[in-house]
Amino acid sequence: MASSVCSNAINFLLLLALASVSFAGNFYQDVDITWGDGRAKILNNGELLTLSLDRSSGSGFQSKQEYLYGKIDMQIKLVPGNSAGTVTAYYLSSQGATHDEIDFEFLGNLSGDPYVVHTNLYTQGKGDREMQFYLWFDPTMDFHTYSVLWNPKHVVFYVDGTPIREFRNRESSGVAYPKNQPMRVYSSLWNADDWATRGGLVKTDWSKAPFTASFRNFTAVGCVGGSGASSCSSANNTWMWQEFDSNSLQRLRWVQQNYMIYNYCTDVRRFPRGLPPECSLS
Repeated sequence: MASSVCSNAINFLLLLALASVSFAGNFYQDVDITWGDGRAKILNNGELLTLSLDRSSGSGFQSKQEYLYGKIDMQIKLVPGNSAGTVTAYYLSSQGATHDEIDFEFLGNLSGDPYVVHTNLYTQGKGDREMQFYLWFDPTMDFHTYSVLWNPKHVVFYVDGTPIREFRNRESSGVAYPKNQPMRVYSSLWNADDWATRGGLVKTDWSKAPFTASFRNFTAVGCVGGSGASSCSSANNTWMWQEFDSNSLQRLRWVQQNYMIYNYCTDVRRFPRGLPPECSLS
């Protein structure tokens, strides 16, 4: 017990030593386009970014900064019309075989069918923690805000401020938690018609290409490497210690009762030797 407390204290002191607070808001300043050969475009003086996909290639970008804990917001307008086979991914990830990762993936659909929001979380290279949801609105008609809160207490996925999923820190019960590896923010638009829509039964209709998703109002407030005037212990950084109040819990339960369509913690066929340990924790 004493060694665990000491380790946690050392990790937190290291975090404070490396931390500064980063506020983002302009794509020219905040991201690098990483692939797509011109299919990703920054427009409107840095206020808008679009990703496109055609038969030849998709496209993507990543944040310039890495974050070790943070509150990340992005407004996205998803691919309209027949987007079957496409995936718009928005996620945080570190690098390497034992990487940590926090995923939003928006699975394209046939016109008129609801989008599926696929979420996953990796710790030390271990994933297989998928949860899927339908959205309660058409995400192609306007921009909506998709957020990740990542602090020492929990990871929370939000849609327009409503929590849809929580992954709590259960290290005391032997469940790994992302806490040591800084992560960048990534987004990409790509073809995954081998699995994305109805398990791969519906293929991409390339006559509808190019497919385009739009992004704006990227905001990242978090602990980043390097020196800075502010630190993660600042009283202004309420996200660092934020937990659920009764209203947030009620909204989370509403989404999971009405819009969740898959939960790895109930998929006994996938885990014949027993569900992952966090699934048995209250």
